[in-house]
Amino acid sequence: MNWFDDGRLHFALGIEDTFVPQSRPGERAIDEYELTEHYQQYRADLGLAKGVGAEMVRWGVPWYRVAPQAGAWDWSWVDRVMDRFAELELRPLVDLLHYGTPLWLEQQFAHPDYAQHVTEYGARFAERYGHVATDYTPVNEPTIHALFSGEYAYWPPYLSGEAGFTRIAEALARGFVGTQRAIAEVLGDRATFLHVDAGMRYTGAVDAAEHVETVTRLREQSFLVEDLVTGRVDVRHPLLRQLSRGGMSDASLSWFSENRVQPDVMGVNYYPRHSTEVFEAGVHHGGGFADPRPYHDAGTEGLAEVLLAYAARYGAPVMLSETCVTGTPAERIRWMDESLAEIGRLRRQGLAVVGYTWWPLFDMYEWTYRHSDAPRADHLLTMGLFDLVEQSDGTLARRRNAVADRFELHATTSTALQTSLA
Repeated sequence: MNWFDDGRLHFALGIEDTFVPQSRPGERAIDEYELTEHYQQYRADLGLAKGVGAEMVRWGVPWYRVAPQAGAWDWSWVDRVMDRFAELELRPLVDLLHYGTPLWLEQQFAHPDYAQHVTEYGARFAERYGHVATDYTPVNEPTIHALFSGEYAYWPPYLSGEAGFTRIAEALARGFVGTQRAIAEVLGDRATFLHVDAGMRYTGAVDAAEHVETVTRLREQSFLVEDLVTGRVDVRHPLLRQLSRGGMSDASLSWFSENRVQPDVMGVNYYPRHSTEVFEAGVHHGGGFADPRPYHDAGTEGLAEVLLAYAARYGAPVMLSETCVTGTPAERIRWMDESLAEIGRLRRQGLAVVGYTWWPLFDMYEWTYRHSDAPRADHLLTMGLFDLVEQSDGTLARRRNAVADRFELHATTSTALQTSLA
């Protein structure tokens, strides 16, 4: 029996794994494993996750380090990490692509052979580690990928507008399909797939004539890559004209229909203070970090909405694949309690919520680090079960806080949530 079929709620943690190794003037490469010293402290880090009762860890692979040159592979560090997962009997939920491509891949996601390269990478990983890792996320948050790299010109390859978004969304989706199919061929029935996207919501003046077209587009775009890979984009799809204007051909749409893949579990990332953007009368923002809209804390109402929406749209069990609030330990504990109470309510009503992921295990550094010359400490986000504390020698200690105690309590003694679905 697969873990997501046993009726229980499974507790997971995540280690922030954003990799954008390319840079241009005014930017720094960002590698969260380097910033948080996970490369050096991976053994202890995974031990921390096990020690607070997590069954699983969403853990990402630094593709750009694994593939330092075209046709060259260096698995030495990943070998040690996978050995540690096996030693701890901790299940890795492998995050194969978390934003970044290898440095040698010109045009990144827009490279004409991107899909082939990412497919080969996924297949090689599964061949090497299938004895430890059977659960895979081919692409984390593909909609955010497409927005940041294809519409906002914020990340490589810095495309913009309708055509840019369409090009990156199509490329990501083709790589997604190829990766999942290749892993399934390697591992057979042992392979399971956790698709993960961001739960994105919009409120405020969403019905105003000046905003309604943009809001409608953004709402549909939040599902677009998942719709493509699951073969749901047909003549009735509300974004069909946009995709056509952006350069996607009928042949491409037919290819997705013929090669569709499905999630075993649909993961939804939801941050109560950031997942709901506010439209204001007379005010227009481009979106993203460069020109952000205000946020609205939608709490558990927003959480329920996104979980129900993804479950209904894709017909798969759902997992809260990332959640937290940035704030004091008391604020984090309050959200943990509230979100788990809401998930308990949804489960009692029959919604198959099979997993809960607090993200991250320890604090992380905000993506704005990339566009700054300030020290990393200025970009620290207090989100984790463990504080990152800079030592006098510049290294980072992990200091357990009260959020870890609460997570452990929920993960190990929350019988109401561990009880199987009716």
